[in-house]
Amino acid sequence: MDDTVEPGGPTVRLRSFEEHDVAAVTAIYAGAVTHGTGSFEIDAPDEAEMARRAKALVEGGFPYLIAHSAEGEVLGYAYAGPYRSRPAYRFAVEDSIYVGPSARGKGVGRILLARLIAECEARGFRQMIAVIGDSANLASIGLHHNLGFRLTGVFEAVGWKHERWLDSVLMQRALGSGGSAPPPAPAGASGR
Repeated sequence: MDDTVEPGGPTVRLRSFEEHDVAAVTAIYAGAVTHGTGSFEIDAPDEAEMARRAKALVEGGFPYLIAHSAEGEVLGYAYAGPYRSRPAYRFAVEDSIYVGPSARGKGVGRILLARLIAECEARGFRQMIAVIGDSANLASIGLHHNLGFRLTGVFEAVGWKHERWLDSVLMQRALGSGGSAPPPAPAGASGR
């Protein structure tokens, strides 16, 4: 994948997740779980669990991106996964983006989300759903809004973490032709 430069920010290189990224991804996510409200997990998963999750996504045909510096430091990551498991939802994905503390506010999340959208469109997905933890997470809400997501709802006080109630903010963005046309027929379909 190519280099991307955000004005005023670092040069960011994007590539697909590789097994050696597990430690960095686990550390970034552990910080988000322990100190943040973007994830509703209470206990940070270990490297084995994070590796299992990544493998399942990649093997399932979903994009999993790593943003790193020119020197190779992992700055953040983003992936898409199934929105829900039932077959009718197969053209909808849910996005997840996590940026390490040293790279926050420098455009890394925007670079990751823009590429994730493009990767999902190229794979034939039609809707991307953002489930943002905490309605006070204005950076994530703004990022999604700036990349074409619209607010579709708020579940109020559905999570309890850090001794307070948290909302879930739902945002949605059409991918490709969205819901304006049926999806392509599966390979080998008769067209009946």
